[in-house]
Parts: sequence; structure tokens; C-alpha cells
Amino acid sequence: MTTESPTEAIPHPSRTVWALAWPAVALNSLQVVNTLLDRFFIGHLSQSSLTAAGGAITVMFLMFSLAMALATGATAIVARAFGAGDHAEYHAASRQTFALSCMAGTFVAVLTVFTAPLVSRLMLPSVDLDAIRLMTSVLRAYGLGLPAIFVIQTLAGSLRGIGDTKSPMVISGLQILLHITLNFLLIFPTRQVGGFTIPGAGMGIVGAATALSVSAWVSAIIYVAYCGKTPLGQAASFRMPSMEWTQRILRIAVPAATMAVLRVLSLGAFSMMLKYVPNSSVAIAALPIAFGIESVMFMPSFGLSVAASALVGQSLGMRAPLRAERLAWVAAHHGALVTLSLSIPIFFFAPSICSLILEGKPALIAETSSFLRLLCLTEVLFAYAMVIVGAMQGAGDTKSPLWISIISLWGLRVPMAYVLAFIFHMGSHGAWLAMSITQGVQGVLCLIVFRQGHWKYKRV
Repeated sequence: MTTESPTEAIPHPSRTVWALAWPAVALNSLQVVNTLLDRFFIGHLSQSSLTAAGGAITVMFLMFSLAMALATGATAIVARAFGAGDHAEYHAASRQTFALSCMAGTFVAVLTVFTAPLVSRLMLPSVDLDAIRLMTSVLRAYGLGLPAIFVIQTLAGSLRGIGDTKSPMVISGLQILLHITLNFLLIFPTRQVGGFTIPGAGMGIVGAATALSVSAWVSAIIYVAYCGKTPLGQAASFRMPSMEWTQRILRIAVPAATMAVLRVLSLGAFSMMLKYVPNSSVAIAALPIAFGIESVMFMPSFGLSVAASALVGQSLGMRAPLRAERLAWVAAHHGALVTLSLSIPIFFFAPSICSLILEGKPALIAETSSFLRLLCLTEVLFAYAMVIVGAMQGAGDTKSPLWISIISLWGLRVPMAYVLAFIFHMGSHGAWLAMSITQGVQGVLCLIVFRQGHWKYKRV
């Protein structure tokens, strides 16, 4: 590898980062609006619906994270080949990851639909039968959209690998707008608003999951049709993946998927602990609401993580590791600054924000506000972790983030939550405190590992 001066290689590093990051940040900002509206709509449903949503979010996050793991493999290989100018390589990489996403998405969809009753009983308090029934229906509706979600993430990952973040912004932006519209029509019954009759299906929380699945299928069809007009060529044509390419993609995707599974299992263990605190149903219901508001703080960093992933991969393909490192640090620092500017007002106005979403539910407002304020205290370090992990994954290094997750989540978060909640009798507040502390630890570990620089020498 070369030893070029990073300043000479990148006259305007911030401009370079934001040229790729702004469409991803804009898309994620729209996703934040979608999430908050989703939480607002759900917040007006019954307590059982909120508890069902709190249980379902763990499973939904797991499946989405598995889709993102395949997208990580697509971005890393496509970006490295694109940086090296190897057209045949990135065409093959995008086509092979598409085929794998179709197969994996179908498999997890079947798994989610058939295990929904068992998972619901495991995740929720046994006395809340209505919440268990609703969560089962939610998971089944969501499962039907998983093949489309896998296709979307993989094709978007390939597009980002060639430096195209605008197309995913437009297509996924349309998906979000459709999702919002369908939420409005499917969740609530037919009603009068300002003298107008608004039709509605009255499906409640199940309508929200159905809206997500329908909008995902529409978006996936658009991605498939559009990719043939891009430099990726026939990326969305299905052919059985070769063993060689499957092994190559999975070398990157499996550690990323394992990290996702461990992260979600830790959240599942965390949620199951909440079943045994005094205010269990309220604590579980607080999870999706707090996470939805938290997304306002970290979604810009997620967009910068997308840019860091593509830029690091392309730079290593150019044999310019110093360029890769400089751009990654610029993205990480910008992510931290944006997160800081958002977390301060959210900390101070947490009760007011929660009151807007959870009108008439004082116990849930107090619980969600407490959790949210603790998250704000370490959100900047979490932003660093998010961008740095994206940079390492763009280099094809998915093992280092995996070990960081094992240490911070299973080595610290789960046992700390148990000790604080039950040994020190802090209940749900102890669990929230454990989550805040360990997301800060995760950020510190990511900074240390990235500075060591082993990711620069990863082969994909």
C-alpha cells in the first residue's frame, strides 16, 4: 500500500464525506420522521398494543440487522472493486449478493411467520394474553415483507459501494412516504377529521406491520427495475450463487450477522429481564418509544456511517489507506458533533416530547423520559461507535466490531442490567442505566480498535 499524505490526497475531506453522506442523512432524517409518526400513531392505541410493539421490536430489529449484514458484504466488495476500477468484479459481487439476499430473505420470512406464537410467549409477560396475541399477528405481518427488505438493503448496499447514495435516498424515500400513508389508513378505523371522512381499516398495531411490508415490496420492485440502468448492470437478475462467491461474501457477512444476532439477543435478554421488574408492562412498552425518539439523535451518524463505509472501501481499492483513515475520522467527528447538538435539547425536553407521543399515559411518559435522558448522556460515544463500525465494515473488517459487541453487550450490559435491576433493587431504572453505560463503553472500544489500524490490511 502507498504512504500518500492524507492532506494531499484529500484537499477537502469534509466536502468529500458530505458529498456521499448528505443523501443518506436526508433519507435517515425522513426515516426518523417516519419512526416518530409510527410511534405517535401506536402511542394512541391500547397499553397491550404498546407492550406488543415493545416485544416485537427485538425480533424486527434482528431480521433487519441480518439484511444489513448481507448489505455490508455487498458494500465492502463492490466499493473495493469500484475503487480499483475492476468493473467485472463489482458486477459479479452485486449480482451474487442479490441472489443470496433473495434466498436468505425467503428463509427468515418462513421462520418468522411460523415461530411468531412461541417468540411472543417468550418475550412478553404471561398474564398479558392480549399483548401476546397482538405480537404474534404483528410478527406474521412483518415476516411477509422480509424477502423485500433483504433485497432492498442488498441492492442499496451495492449502489452505495459505487458511490451512489442519491438513488437509495429517492427510492427508499418513496417507500417511507408510502409507509406513512398506509399507516394512516390501516391503523385507525374510518373517522372524521376536520369535516372530512378519512377511510380506515382499523387494524391497530397489525396495520402498522402490514404497512411496512406492503411498502417494502413496492420499494423492492423499484430497486430491481432501476439497478439495470446503473453501472451495476444486471445486478438484480437471479442466478444461483456460486460456492466461491458465497464463501467470499459470507466471510464478511457472517461476522456482521453474528454481531447483529448477539446485539439483538442481548436486547431480548434485556427485555425478558424487564418482565420481572415491578412495572413490567410499562417498562417493555417504553422501549420502542424511547428508541424511536433516540433515532433523532443517531440517524445522522447512521448516514455518515454509510458514507464512511463506501469511502473507506473505495480508498483501500485505490491502495490509499491514509486517505481511508482520514475520511473515516472526519465522518466520525462530524457524527459526534451532530449528535451532541441533538442530544442536549432532547435531554432537557424529554418529558414534553414523550407527552406529545403518549398523551394520557403518565406512568409511561415518566418511564420513557427517564430512559431517554440516560441514553442522551452517552449518545455521542454511541455516534462514534456507529460511524467507526461502518468504516471498519467498509474495509471488510467485521470481526473487530463483533468482538466489541460481545464484550460490551454480553460481557457488560446483560450482567450489569441484572445486577442493578435485581441485586441493587433499582428495577427498570437500573436496566436503563446499564444500557446507557455500556453504549458509552462500546464507543470507547471502537475508537481504540480503529486507531490500532489492523482494518487497513483486511482482504475481501
